[in-house]
Amino acid sequence: MGDLLSWLFSFFLLVGVLATILYQLMCLADLEYDYVNPYDSASRINRAVVPEFVLHGALCFLHLVTGHWLMFLICLPYLYYNIKVYADRSHLVDVTEIFNQLPWEKKIRLYKLGYLVILLAFSIFWMVWSIVDE
Repeated sequence: MGDLLSWLFSFFLLVGVLATILYQLMCLADLEYDYVNPYDSASRINRAVVPEFVLHGALCFLHLVTGHWLMFLICLPYLYYNIKVYADRSHLVDVTEIFNQLPWEKKIRLYKLGYLVILLAFSIFWMVWSIVDE
């Protein structure tokens, strides 16, 4: 039962990370089609970046503590990228350069989204596996 609870918690953490990435993509799309001004879009995206990093760090820590080594190793490159970006202070979107960086920022978030969807599929698989195993 404990393994199932850890997979459920992992699932909800992944959904939270996916929601923050989708929110950032929606903000970038709104900016691209001139629905919001650059300052509002940048401030909304910047408010969502650190919670995304924290949620993903909590997810990696959960996999490490519960002994899901394969999932921890799969999560590790994304965690390394987040730490590297945060340490370089390039995790925030600059208001003055947001239009120049728009295609790059969208591409980064789309790659993150694809990576997280794969993680979600693995998580659902292992959750169902633990239900069937009990």
